[in-house]
Amino acid sequence: MNRKIAVAATTFNAVCVAAFALSMLLGSNFFSYFSSFFIALSYVAMAAGYCLCAPAQRRLAGLCALGFACMYAAVNAVVYFTQMTAVRGGELPAQALEVLDFQNYGLFFSLDLLCYALMALSTLFAGMAVTRDARALRVMLMAHGAFFVPCVAMPILGVFSAQAAGSDRSGVVALLFWCAYFIPVGVLSGRYFSRALREGGEA
Repeated sequence: MNRKIAVAATTFNAVCVAAFALSMLLGSNFFSYFSSFFIALSYVAMAAGYCLCAPAQRRLAGLCALGFACMYAAVNAVVYFTQMTAVRGGELPAQALEVLDFQNYGLFFSLDLLCYALMALSTLFAGMAVTRDARALRVMLMAHGAFFVPCVAMPILGVFSAQAAGSDRSGVVALLFWCAYFIPVGVLSGRYFSRALREGGEA
């Protein structure tokens, strides 16, 4: 059961990331929110897999990866569920929309960057938890951790509040690059979990 859940989570995560990329190309905000919501949920299961597969001397790194993944998913759920319900309903007063609407580059946009900062921190520790025989996955996870710094720094420095009007196209390009990077992470993670849990006798 452990192996089935871990591999299914990686497959579902890769599909959701691909759906998110498609939503960027189609310009569908709702579809992007919907797919992002499920990227976070499936990533929690992936992080649990990194923790489960970690040898004893790497178990703390795996636990850190899982902890930060849960924080990421919690903030993500608040941001995107709000967009798909209260904001999409169109019945909020203008002042509330200034705060809650993701497209206004305000508080909830900054919270979204916090989401990805926490995800990056989680992948950094996940890379530490992965055994050295999965070198490509290990390197990709740890390199993804570098996103933590800009995701924390940019909202603090007010980058998007100052440049929101002209940032849409560059933002889409950056997100498509992220998708192209993270889909292979899901594929490699699935192979890693399948091999590690099979060798450990997990069904």
